[in-house]
Amino acid sequence: MEFIIHDTLTPMADMLRGPLDRRADALRELVGPLRDVIPMPGDIVDIHHQAGGFRVDADDPRYLPAVERMIEADVLGQVRRELTRASERLSEAKQGETLDVWFFMGDPGNDHLMTTAGGYYGMGGAPGMIYLLAWPSDEVIGKIGHLAVHEFHHGVRYANVEWNPATVTVGEHVLAEGLAEAFVRELSGPEAIGPWSSMVTGERYDVAYEKIMANFDLEGMQNTPAFVLGDSATRSFGQEPRGIPDMAGYAVGLRLVEQILSATGMTAAEASVLPGAELMRRAGLRG
Repeated sequence: MEFIIHDTLTPMADMLRGPLDRRADALRELVGPLRDVIPMPGDIVDIHHQAGGFRVDADDPRYLPAVERMIEADVLGQVRRELTRASERLSEAKQGETLDVWFFMGDPGNDHLMTTAGGYYGMGGAPGMIYLLAWPSDEVIGKIGHLAVHEFHHGVRYANVEWNPATVTVGEHVLAEGLAEAFVRELSGPEAIGPWSSMVTGERYDVAYEKIMANFDLEGMQNTPAFVLGDSATRSFGQEPRGIPDMAGYAVGLRLVEQILSATGMTAAEASVLPGAELMRRAGLRG
């Protein structure tokens, strides 16, 4: 697979060195190509801000040093190296020919990004493209490449396992997140995985597990994110919360995957190309 890692850091640095009143248009030009991949209604600047991206309507003295730090740390090179390793590990699975990777800096003043998402997140739902967003704190700057692998894993999985937005189940979506994190850990060690699977513990985990398992076969992308991302994100989507703690689907997903791998002797890479229902059946967790 060919990885096309777009150099967004250089234009972001140039943007932040320039006058504030030109930054919105500079961002529109930089993000514009994404509209060809994912139709997004509304002003792309508003969408960028709502997603937790750095602000282009206010000066923040933290922004430019953060971009310069990422350039110096070769974050985009880190992303390429980790994706190359992941692609090689999944070489027996069907993969696309190219993958476009877009990285944008987050806003450290965005509470959802910094608290609920742990400072970084990605999206890999569109074929042939992943979107990454992060604030490069000391805890995050070395993990952006692993975030890319998590999103890459989703793309590879659903090149081999059917993902139909109308029929995908809560169980499949939850297992997809667990498998992506298990694969990151298998590839690069436990320190590489994100914070999401450890955010929900104790009684809150038990509540989430019970509700997710009770709705394991519930179909439709209009339903599944509520059980993966939790109530805060569900409210932001304008939907009814299901009583799920934020990010609980990651914790439940990883725990289920650990049970599956233990029961079957499979690696995360091997399990990546099997449907969730089949994995649960092989592990004796469901009929």
